[in-house]
Amino acid sequence: MNPVVAFVVVMLVWTISDFVAKKTQSLLSSLFVASIIFLIGFLSGIFPEDLLASSSLLALAGVVVGFIIVHLGTMISLDDFKKQWKTLLVGIAAVLGIGIALLVAGLIFGDRISGSAADGYAQQIDFVVAGTGALSGGTISVLIVQEAALGVGLTSIAVFPVLIAALQGLIGFPLTSLILRKEAARLRDEYRAGALAPVVVEEKEDAATSLLPDALRTTAGTLFVVGLVVLASLGINNLTNGVLNTFVVALVFGIGLRTFGVFKPSVLSGIDSFGLMMIAIMILVFGPLATVEPSDVRELALPLLLAFVFGVAGIVGFATLVGKLLGYSVPMSVAIGLTSLYGFPGTMILSQEAAKGAGETPEEVAAIENQILPKMIVAGFSTVTITSVVVTSIIAGRIGTG
Repeated sequence: MNPVVAFVVVMLVWTISDFVAKKTQSLLSSLFVASIIFLIGFLSGIFPEDLLASSSLLALAGVVVGFIIVHLGTMISLDDFKKQWKTLLVGIAAVLGIGIALLVAGLIFGDRISGSAADGYAQQIDFVVAGTGALSGGTISVLIVQEAALGVGLTSIAVFPVLIAALQGLIGFPLTSLILRKEAARLRDEYRAGALAPVVVEEKEDAATSLLPDALRTTAGTLFVVGLVVLASLGINNLTNGVLNTFVVALVFGIGLRTFGVFKPSVLSGIDSFGLMMIAIMILVFGPLATVEPSDVRELALPLLLAFVFGVAGIVGFATLVGKLLGYSVPMSVAIGLTSLYGFPGTMILSQEAAKGAGETPEEVAAIENQILPKMIVAGFSTVTITSVVVTSIIAGRIGTG
């Protein structure tokens, strides 16, 4: 497809999605609307499969996603990050809830979704493992499942997590948007009642407190320095064979460099290319939709339905239980758990949309976002990037042994 045409089409889709989100006050999030448009477009053949790749935005996203992670780290103070240990526990509980709920689904419906091991058909435990890895994680978890499934000749199990990964945003985005709207409204009422402290908005002179020289505060200079941080994060990831994930390291670097005054808060804000970088990483969310085939959806319809119904039930039940024990509201606990269905950048976009939808003044929006955003960012990393990869790595060996 012509690159310019592809770029224009993608920007049109995102323009429509933003318009709908604003008109509905984020009741329909921009991510959800864009997901529906892209899914219909790819399934109907209106959009060619190479639309996103031809637009060059996927390639750009692969480069800049680490930059945005560092930026997110500079949005969170060290004190905020220390407070999120409860969020980490709620996120872990949500992943465990997915696994247990899918195991129950396998026990109840196993005969209808599996065949004879002697004939080489997938067993219920195969669907449970694949579903747990895909629902709770991102690309890495899907690849772990695929490698294990193909290693024992189970093609259907290799396809199953790809379909989940492609479709789970359609479930996670609207659910989280609705739930975060309730949480944002609750926080707005607390703010108006004086129970929620206002946020001190950073002034422009904060840039002068950065230890970087003036030459490195330009667009190019900022991208150069942040790029070095991303390269360092990637190096640590490679040295530890992925034990210390690139994006987790980048987030920690961002928090640390802000804490020590090397970076200003929200280090990328204000640079000329920030908006395009954000749009590019959003496109990453829609990449898997281009690979969805109607025949695959039909053949695996029942396992997909069970995975989403029981998986979401497991998230809600376990996240709510642990969240209540730790003093979180039910909406916030469930929203934290649902981050396992999409991760970053959805965690950031949905948080900001919820805050803007509930707050009527810049001060209200800032106070609400300050409560929601750090929890959602840490939640996304605790579920998708850390817990899911660990859990999937452990259980993937069960595929083909049932």
